[in-house]
Amino acid sequence: MTVLLDQSFPNTLDALVARLESARGCTVEAWVFEDYAARATAEGRLLAHGVQARIRSAYKPLVHFFVEEEGDADEVALPSHPAATEERWRLEAYPLGGLKPALQFSAGGGDLTYQVGETSVFAPNRLRTDHLGQPSLSPCGWVRVTDADGEVIEDGPIETELEQVFAAVMACLAAHPWSNTQPFFTTLMIEANLPGIERALDYGCEVISTTEAMHEDLYFSILELLKQRAGLAATDRSLRPGQIVPDIRRTTGEAHVRVTLLDTPFIEAIQPGPQDLDTADRPLTPQQILDGLASLGGEGFSCPSVQGRSVAGTLIAGPQPPILISAGQHANETASVVGGLRAMRKLVAEGAGSLAYIPMENPDGHALHHTLRAANPRHMLHAARYTALGDDVESPATPYHERAARIDAIARTGAKLHINLHGYPAHEWTRPFSGYLPRGFELWTIPKGFFLILRHRPGLSAQADAFARALAEQIAQDDTLRGFNETQLAVWQRHVGHISFPVYHAIPCLISEHPTQTVDFTLITEYPDETIYGDAFRLAHTTQMRTVLAAVSLYRAGAF
Repeated sequence: MTVLLDQSFPNTLDALVARLESARGCTVEAWVFEDYAARATAEGRLLAHGVQARIRSAYKPLVHFFVEEEGDADEVALPSHPAATEERWRLEAYPLGGLKPALQFSAGGGDLTYQVGETSVFAPNRLRTDHLGQPSLSPCGWVRVTDADGEVIEDGPIETELEQVFAAVMACLAAHPWSNTQPFFTTLMIEANLPGIERALDYGCEVISTTEAMHEDLYFSILELLKQRAGLAATDRSLRPGQIVPDIRRTTGEAHVRVTLLDTPFIEAIQPGPQDLDTADRPLTPQQILDGLASLGGEGFSCPSVQGRSVAGTLIAGPQPPILISAGQHANETASVVGGLRAMRKLVAEGAGSLAYIPMENPDGHALHHTLRAANPRHMLHAARYTALGDDVESPATPYHERAARIDAIARTGAKLHINLHGYPAHEWTRPFSGYLPRGFELWTIPKGFFLILRHRPGLSAQADAFARALAEQIAQDDTLRGFNETQLAVWQRHVGHISFPVYHAIPCLISEHPTQTVDFTLITEYPDETIYGDAFRLAHTTQMRTVLAAVSLYRAGAF
């Protein structure tokens, strides 16, 4: 083990109170990355010293204004800044479009404030140079002090402990002499205990979490930094740095971060907790997935993962046109695994054959996801999205590792259709310490219901469109799903400002030509399933199951 960073940072609220408690008669406004209770306590401590203080959230200040203060207006004029698009401000206001459906957004003036009726809601941001050397307008701490005569004696940004933690980690990794040989490490471990916000909202599965935001921002920022060092584009998926594991936990008091290079994977024991597939209300453990696969029978095949786990599949023989079905490419997309197993169980029971099935394409990611979920079950945990080498299963890099199972299945069956079951975040995905929107994944910032991605080879656009229309029509026959989609699409349009993709029967369908893909059609299902449980989880995996069954039936009937 090599320790790269081990550092504590004073609590920003404690430091603020200590600095301003002598400012008797002054009025203080401050913005920090802390929850309501901690901010209210700090206000009380200052009041005891004769200092009137109002301390607000620096993260999503407009949403906190509506939740914590008045917020009864029906129109909000957005901030404006040359380094940020209007869309960024509309998205930062999410999910107010769901909490207050009558709310309308309009263009605002040339400053960092939302105008809510007669009230100005400050959005503290500062322009800085990020880890890639690019300008980044990011939320920040701020203090404004007015003396007894009404004169503003301080008005500017402060570096909060969360900002300091993020900057320290990125500076430490930027200064490290990385090897030119991949992978650079087995495990890059970032353990952080941070104060902050963890607040569920009364809309869908939405939660405001600075702990989750730190996990996401560190993970993808580190990937971007290492790609840049390797001379690769930010969108490249071939880098294999090793497994990056931000283990971010919420605490009180000072912040602490420790960054280490480990020679072994970060995996803890996983408790099985048996579940019935049809009524499962939470993700399956890796062993439950393998047990479900074994129950299907057929001819088994497999390849090893990077950490030595089995990427297992089965071939179900039959005379019908062959189809490959897979799930778990991104291990934090959990309902697809259950839905795929349920669909396969029905298909096998009905005698449907000529199917290749891989239920868990990224077993190393699944092991990491279940480990991290123990501390943060409501977080999207994108550290488990990629393999133990840090690349996507679909990476073109060789050797193929986990991808070899998919290649083998297509070669064995000659499948022309690949049903690739996926999910995506069920609540907002942000990167507040390097801008705000998740760079390269802006389309996924907020949920837009269950949708389909259909990729096809050249010359098959008409068939692809007919396939998508017919499939969407069948899926939308579930009134609960249709209502769910209509609600999410309405909120999407309110915050994004437009819908730029086809929607068939309330199901968005993104259809595109891909000349290099290995099958005629790749159907990718996308349900907002990361972080959901209970009835929401059951609807998700039931929708995935119904989609598989409908797609298999339509494809084999030649209905397009």
